[in-house]
Amino acid sequence: MSTPIPSIPLEGPRRVLVAAFVVVAAWYLTWRLGTFNPDAPVFSRLIYAAEVFGFVTALLHIFMVWRLSVRRAPPPKAWRSVDVFVPTYNESVELVRKTLIAATGMEGAHTTWLLDDGRRPEMAALARELGCRYLTRPDNEHAKAGNLNHALALSDGELIAIFDADHAPRRDFLVKTLGYFDDERCGFVQTPQDFYNLDSYQHRWRGRRGVVWTEQSLFFRVIQRGKDMWNAAFFCGSCAVVRRSALQQIGGFATGTVTEDLHTSLRLHAKGWRSVYHAEPLAFGLAPESIEPFINQRVRWGQGAMHVWRKEGILTHKGLTLAQRINYLASVLTYFDGWQKGVFYLAPVIVLTTGTMPLITNTPDFLLHFVPYYLLTFWVFEEVGRGYGRSLFIEQYNMARFAAFAWATLAWVFPRLKFRVTSKGMLASRAGRFTLPHWVVMALNVVAIPVGVALTFAAGALPLEGLIANALWAGINAGLAIAVLSFTAVNQRHLRTRYRFPVPVAAELTTTDGTRLRGTVDDLSDTGMRFYGALPAGLAVGQPITGHLWLPDGPLAFWGEVRSAVEPLGQPGLPKALGCSFSTTAEGRQRLEAFLFGSDLQWLVNGYTDQVHTPLSRLLPRWVAGPPPQPLAAQRWNSAQLRQDPGADPLPALVAAPGSGDERLLLAYTALPEGEPLLLDVYRRTRAPRTVVRLQRHVVEGLADAPVHLYRMLPAAGAAPVDPLRELAAEHVARGAIERARRDRGTPSTTAVHPSTL
Repeated sequence: MSTPIPSIPLEGPRRVLVAAFVVVAAWYLTWRLGTFNPDAPVFSRLIYAAEVFGFVTALLHIFMVWRLSVRRAPPPKAWRSVDVFVPTYNESVELVRKTLIAATGMEGAHTTWLLDDGRRPEMAALARELGCRYLTRPDNEHAKAGNLNHALALSDGELIAIFDADHAPRRDFLVKTLGYFDDERCGFVQTPQDFYNLDSYQHRWRGRRGVVWTEQSLFFRVIQRGKDMWNAAFFCGSCAVVRRSALQQIGGFATGTVTEDLHTSLRLHAKGWRSVYHAEPLAFGLAPESIEPFINQRVRWGQGAMHVWRKEGILTHKGLTLAQRINYLASVLTYFDGWQKGVFYLAPVIVLTTGTMPLITNTPDFLLHFVPYYLLTFWVFEEVGRGYGRSLFIEQYNMARFAAFAWATLAWVFPRLKFRVTSKGMLASRAGRFTLPHWVVMALNVVAIPVGVALTFAAGALPLEGLIANALWAGINAGLAIAVLSFTAVNQRHLRTRYRFPVPVAAELTTTDGTRLRGTVDDLSDTGMRFYGALPAGLAVGQPITGHLWLPDGPLAFWGEVRSAVEPLGQPGLPKALGCSFSTTAEGRQRLEAFLFGSDLQWLVNGYTDQVHTPLSRLLPRWVAGPPPQPLAAQRWNSAQLRQDPGADPLPALVAAPGSGDERLLLAYTALPEGEPLLLDVYRRTRAPRTVVRLQRHVVEGLADAPVHLYRMLPAAGAAPVDPLRELAAEHVARGAIERARRDRGTPSTTAVHPSTL
């Protein structure tokens, strides 16, 4: 018998709200049965059917997320043999390189396989360079599933870890997932598909507030955890580990549909295998960068869901429990939401241009029933989403993808509809045909409003209350369409070919005249960066530079040139930051890619979160959980160096800028000595005096296992600031401060004094 899964149920106040919603919804929908317009029976019933569909899907959603699993990774009792599969078809060498570097660098013994369905010599060379096994095949039968099955037949690992070509795993991915397979009936472990490019089409970034929400946050943070409670979390095709014997029992990865992941997990569940959803992000990929790959991806998912439904008969599939059938049905029905939204987007247009009302009632009675139901619908969605739902954003994405979802459902009737592989690592530019549905919705609703006004006042086509209600409805639809078009236009103007990570790193630049500039990089890719520091006037675009970045494993040498200069207002000619392009050695590039990719470092050091407060978490914080505090969200970082003695080798670190938080915080990528006095130099635009500090470990939720170390800076007893303009005096003052502090703490003093460059 399996051990019960620890879980977090929906809190009491939220349960009360859900109960109120169900009662009000039943009251509203029952009342609606008596409001049909007898002169427009089809139109009336179509609107009502869309409303009933929304209520049914809401109930299914509540069923799925009533309880959320809380998994803690058990350490594996014994290490099992692992094959790591990285399938590729048309992805670039640059993109696949990053994934392979991260995959081969995972902790624990494993064999990494590059499965190349593109049959490209450059991929074979890449595999040799990075020490991976390389496989190809003569054809592309069954697409990704066929590629995986081909490798399955030629490998022998007890477990198969799978990563898409753009998903770089964290070093501890296997350590965090293999322990679950000590349960011999565990068929697969799925982890979230998180994404590193926070400027993608599916992200909404409010970096200064520390909120970075993605269209898939609700699914991976809430829905999959809810499904996990019913043993119904499904395999998502990447960032997962599958047991070979489980796959062999069902004949390998499922073929015959375009979503082998959903199809495979359904067959595994039907054979009695248990699934695990480990909700901790352990791999990071490339999200669709523009609307074209975003829509293509959703069409493929929707078509695949329809194929699985046709092929397996979700509600009648033998071996599935009732709860599993409900969970799979809820996931498949999501795509029919496109038709429901389409009805709601066109309904006010029909009313305003024809004068045909979908319901007949008096205004007070309508408002009495509709307003509570409408408000509770959105409020309940926010609450059961635990702060990950973000209704306003969700409605914009509902608008963005409604036509794609509706089109995808046609595969239930016409299964041979074609799909395209999602483009990765390329900025798509053909937005016109993908935004056509939104232009149509906007145009129809905008035009319908004056037409409805004219018909009402000229011919009395609508009652005044009906005109106002439908004009507001049309205005909301037009506003959603405009929001999608505006966001798409801004997104399409994104010019960078490489994502810049907002990760602070201590750095040093050297100009052609030998000037050494210490400062901070916080906008970093593998070929470019933005450098902040005390910069001299006269740095010109195109000027060569050399320098170092202080990575966790030591300094990284680079060379490059200045590409742009950012000047503060009112101070022309005196740049506050430089945009630079750079290169490094092949080894250095691999070190930098290992540092940036396959990690949630940018989330950790910036205190980002994709969860926000809901109304109940603000009103009743004692009873309803909200997002945990993020002490790093408001911080800005300056480069710093610490020394135990004036002549000792410096220890690179980052210090919170003045005014960016309530505490004096220091962040480092390696552990630093705690409790003892340390000399601190901070490098920013204005000169900062050398000081003596002590470090105290600052424990923050989420940083316990992270590759970063956070400290509070405390003043050392008897220490005084040091004037860096007078080097000799600084040596003696610093030495005196160190000695006084050590005497105060009873620490033996040092005898040697070494000169240092301040």
